[in-house]
Amino acid sequence: MPAKKSSTPNRSFKVADQIQRDLTELIARELKDPRVGMVTIQAVEVTPDYAHAKIFFSVLVGDPKECEEALNQAAGFLRNGLFKRLHIHTVPTLHFQFDRTTERAADMNALIAKAVSSRAKED
Repeated sequence: MPAKKSSTPNRSFKVADQIQRDLTELIARELKDPRVGMVTIQAVEVTPDYAHAKIFFSVLVGDPKECEEALNQAAGFLRNGLFKRLHIHTVPTLHFQFDRTTERAADMNALIAKAVSSRAKED
């Protein structure tokens, strides 16, 4: 009989997904810092040993730098909230990082629109 693997390959994805959902709720409902505006958690990357989680976020309103600072200061509070919700042995240390992907996408869309409109004027 083959030895059974102790963890499934998709487990880290499931944990990251659950962390993303729980953090979204915790930030919206329980975090009272005025520097944290309307935050969207874009992605969560968990290390294989579950010791650390990198949380990529975007913010609709407010200063991204201040928001990142506030979220990292509240990381212990948010991690404690995850302890109560997640049913895993180790809840990772949280590291928040502003995700510029949506910002870059908007810039690229503006450049494309500009190129299309200038091409239309030439034709």
